[in-house]
Amino acid sequence: MFLYLSKLLPLFFYPLGLACVSLVVALVTLWKRPRTAAIAIAFALTLLLFCSNAWIAKSLVRSLEWQYLPPAQIPVAEAIVVLGGATKSAFPPRPTVELSESGDRVIYAAQLYRQKRAPIIILSGGRIDWRGGGSPESADMATILTSIGIPSEAIVQEPESLNTYQNAVNVRKILSDRGIIQVLLVTSAMHMPRSLQVFQRQGINAIPTPTDFLVSEGELQELGSSPKAAILNLLPDTDNLHQFTSALKEYIGFLVYRLRGWV
Repeated sequence: MFLYLSKLLPLFFYPLGLACVSLVVALVTLWKRPRTAAIAIAFALTLLLFCSNAWIAKSLVRSLEWQYLPPAQIPVAEAIVVLGGATKSAFPPRPTVELSESGDRVIYAAQLYRQKRAPIIILSGGRIDWRGGGSPESADMATILTSIGIPSEAIVQEPESLNTYQNAVNVRKILSDRGIIQVLLVTSAMHMPRSLQVFQRQGINAIPTPTDFLVSEGELQELGSSPKAAILNLLPDTDNLHQFTSALKEYIGFLVYRLRGWV
């Protein structure tokens, strides 16, 4: 139940959900309380315009992603831990498992392995039944890795976890059984601050190894590269709204995890 509510309730705090609630209020009050309806409509419009411009969205994303920048030299560890959320199951018409927007995690883990940064890759992630089902994310990631030449004996799967906290708890058991002390933690840069604190709270010596950066120095410079660019980046865009929502989700997730004592 907690898992379901944790996915459902925050929707009403995200810009699109909150704007929809506001518009429903406007629709209900339009005839009897037109002033209230007008305020609700103005709120929804302001919210969407604010959250979907590049200046605001990229600033919020950067506040998360740039907390842990990749080190100039990745240290050698005993294992590479990759968190789920990077694949799409092989449902027709897909010919096989595919990488999602966060699929850089899997490719980066393969690169680290080939660079001999660690001898094994631990893949952590199950699959929520009411969100499409299919194979566990750990199995899907393993399929991708073996297809690009990573030996199956170098891969350890953890297919039970359904959130970041469970990732850390279940991986800790694997590390304890194998006597592993230090790992490279691979996940999306935006997800790294919360993930790292959860893993550290479990007593895991995890080195942050982020990937999948949405905001780079070049993109920040592009925002104000010219007066025209500065103005255009103020206009609403669905990609910006998605990035803003993703960053807000991380902050809400961190708050919930803090209240539950997980970070």
